[in-house]
Amino acid sequence: MSEEKDRELRALQAALAAEHAAVYGYGIVGGRIGDGQRTEARTAYDAHRARRDALVREVKDLGGRPVAASAGYALPFQVPDSAAAVRLAAELEDRVAGVYADLVRAADGGRRALAAEALREAAVRAVRWRGESVAFPGLAERAGTAPPSAAPTA
Repeated sequence: MSEEKDRELRALQAALAAEHAAVYGYGIVGGRIGDGQRTEARTAYDAHRARRDALVREVKDLGGRPVAASAGYALPFQVPDSAAAVRLAAELEDRVAGVYADLVRAADGGRRALAAEALREAAVRAVRWRGESVAFPGLAERAGTAPPSAAPTA
């Protein structure tokens, strides 16, 4: 495999790992979120499941073995109530946007377009959850404001 395709495969695997973590995280969000935001949480959960499933196919198409989901993930903070669930949802979207920014850089053609679309969707969801935007979605991790990991960390 060429170095370029290997880099793309690593970026796809990172995006897949982030989507696994987001699906897990939205399970937590859904259990704690208020009734008024439950539909939005369910929509995000479904979107991340669909992206995860598409990434599994993309990894296989490049000849890779898709990274498996962990049995559980350590959350970046306690989520005892609806307000914390909203913060977690925004954090999940920021982290997903970060790995899609990496995939945009590593991919080309159709995969790059799909990664850019996923980055945009994550950034929009983060804004909805947080109520404010950031200048360069997906790059906050690179500025040292959050851990570089795609998954919720311990």
